[in-house]
Amino acid sequence: MKIAISATGPTFDAEVDPRFGRCQYFIIADPDTLEFEALENPNMMAGGGAGIATARMIANKGVQVVLTSNCGPNAYQTLSAAGIQIISGVSGKIREAIQGFKSGRFQASAQPGVPAHFGMGSTPGMGMGSGMGTGRGMGRGMGCGRGRGMRRGMGGGG
Repeated sequence: MKIAISATGPTFDAEVDPRFGRCQYFIIADPDTLEFEALENPNMMAGGGAGIATARMIANKGVQVVLTSNCGPNAYQTLSAAGIQIISGVSGKIREAIQGFKSGRFQASAQPGVPAHFGMGSTPGMGMGSGMGTGRGMGRGMGCGRGRGMRRGMGGGG
């Protein structure tokens, strides 16, 4: 059996990356033998479609289970369609995640763990002037903007 874990680095001492589609690395491991391959994620900085592209890449590696902290709806759907079990809400070191999987501590996720575009950007949008802002936000926007930079600027007026 092969499992894939979203990781912040290429070793068992790395942390589980909180993002699936835009994680830095994947550790693809056999939980019984602990043989593994560290795979850098080429979709980490993709402009769009990172979840789907990453899910396809993982499916092509023959993985049966994915361990991650968060999995968006597009990646979730792609992984599910490929027959891959998704376990989200996983955190800590990669080594601990594998041990938790082997001991049966984790349960498969019945649905995506985050809304669409959760992992986009790295800082909240600040807007520009007194009009509508152009900040990219974290993809978790509130109100009408929905994280698409529709935030009021920092300047006066309104």
